[in-house]
Amino acid sequence: MPSPASPEDAPMLTSAADADPASSRWARVWEKLTAPFSGADPRVCIAFWLFGLVNNVLYVIILSAAQDLVGGDVPKGVILVAAIIPAFATKLTAPYFIYLVPYAVRIVIFVFLSTIGMLVVALSPSSTDSSSIASKISGIILASFSAGGGELSFMALTHFYGPFSLASWSSGTGAAGLVGAGVYALATSLMGFSVRTTLLASACLPLAMAFGFFVVLPRGVLQAESAQDGCTAVERGELLAEDGLDGEDADTESDGLLGVAVHSTDSHKDIRVNEASSWWEHVQTSLKRMRKLFLPFMVPLLIVFIAEYVINQGVYPTLLFPLRDSPFSHFRSFYPAYNAVYQIGAWVSRSSTPFLRIHNVYIPALLQVVNLLLFTLQALFSFIPNVWLVFFIIFWEGLLGGIVYVNTFAEIGERVPLEVREFSLGATTVSDSAGICIAGFLSMGWEVWLCDWQIAHGRDWCRKL
Repeated sequence: MPSPASPEDAPMLTSAADADPASSRWARVWEKLTAPFSGADPRVCIAFWLFGLVNNVLYVIILSAAQDLVGGDVPKGVILVAAIIPAFATKLTAPYFIYLVPYAVRIVIFVFLSTIGMLVVALSPSSTDSSSIASKISGIILASFSAGGGELSFMALTHFYGPFSLASWSSGTGAAGLVGAGVYALATSLMGFSVRTTLLASACLPLAMAFGFFVVLPRGVLQAESAQDGCTAVERGELLAEDGLDGEDADTESDGLLGVAVHSTDSHKDIRVNEASSWWEHVQTSLKRMRKLFLPFMVPLLIVFIAEYVINQGVYPTLLFPLRDSPFSHFRSFYPAYNAVYQIGAWVSRSSTPFLRIHNVYIPALLQVVNLLLFTLQALFSFIPNVWLVFFIIFWEGLLGGIVYVNTFAEIGERVPLEVREFSLGATTVSDSAGICIAGFLSMGWEVWLCDWQIAHGRDWCRKL
């Protein structure tokens, strides 16, 4: 029988973690960082991150190429309007009929429209005459329809896959800003590719959306939704379990925000499975639901998008400093730098819900309005001492915009009853496009007013971009 360990032998019995405190400390840090992702399905996260990235990156690439597409004599707002109004129209109307189209069919349509749209833009003549610009705009419109329907559909799809799908989608949309602007600048400036070659290559990106849906995403839960009316909650829970999802949302729900009572285990079924309901009755019911979504969710999202896009399109071009007091050698360098800092902030906050949840989204939305007022006053009176402080505030602007976006939809996922959640997630996306549309028109006058003021007061930098 071995003899007891002596006190001198005690150090030999200590654990490896005790022997290496630094390793133990890093292990605890890693455990804290990964704890919020406990239970996440990697396939779901990868698929929805791809959806968010690809659905939004073409929009960013198109805006980044605006100068190259229309030249210097045509307002760049033309490209913004062409890129957002079709998406807005889609989000405004599609919730009342898109439920008739299976998700798999939608994906095929979105891939086709966005690919053809980018090909039309890329293959249009490189000149900036009216016929060439019209051709490019027609391609942008096709891609915009795809982007609008895609955001509506993918946001609704998060209903079936839980909060990690929403966090992954939002992170992907934030990354789209960085990837789109960065790839276009890298390809056309540093690598020397032509605009046409770069746009042709981007036409292949929608295929990643199809790959994410048909290859990566576990689709058993969607098969449960498309099953016959006899599919019970138990059967649906088994299909969820097969995909590694917890199925908590498959349980019954109490009366909720939209005032729809749940009466049986079959109550999870959407209105689309009620064959006795006519399409018009469905539209009327949907409009009632939209009214109840308006104040708690749609208004703050609308406010924050109006404020930040007026800042980005109407105020950024006038937030200028003397070149000797800045890191730039040309005034035109301020705008892309501001946009890059904004995109970093938006990406960080859109990826934040596993770590931080904000329940009152009106607060950051109204803080964004404060940012708009602050930047407008800076453009008028130039009281901020240096551009580095402006960079910090712009990063804060990006954080606020992303926080409102991702937390608005997270609140819908938590507060809206299960049977109307899919519709609510998709329908609320109309607010961001509406905000961008309104901001697009406001920013045109905003920029002209601020630039004229600066010129009248001896600062003509805004004319040197």
